[in-house]
Amino acid sequence: MMIKKYMRIQGRELAYRTGKPVGVFILNWRRIRDGVYSDEDCKLYEQTENWFKQHLPEPPFYGDNNDNPQGAITYFKTEKYDEMREKAEILMSLLDKYNIPYDIVFTDHIGKIIYEDDYQVAVIDG
Repeated sequence: MMIKKYMRIQGRELAYRTGKPVGVFILNWRRIRDGVYSDEDCKLYEQTENWFKQHLPEPPFYGDNNDNPQGAITYFKTEKYDEMREKAEILMSLLDKYNIPYDIVFTDHIGKIIYEDDYQVAVIDG
């Protein structure tokens, strides 16, 4: 089987801005916001999210207020995933611990790319 170029870890609930399934960060963040996670797990999420912020460029539409006027969603590039696998698995383990369903989507068909860096793409109309 050929490896697909892109992958996304996403929940089964929709984002109000995009109308698409929320990504792994928002899926975890919502549980923190709602007081579901323990203090220890909140800290683990925060440390993991900070690692991503330090090691991956942040798409320009994700500002302090998470303004995303075009409704873009992001996919990791599978060729670079090994570099972040350990940290991504922490995010998924938190979801598993609290029985929060999610899916891992592998695809070559993502929509119109509006942002790209070495590790990820952001797309609209996918």
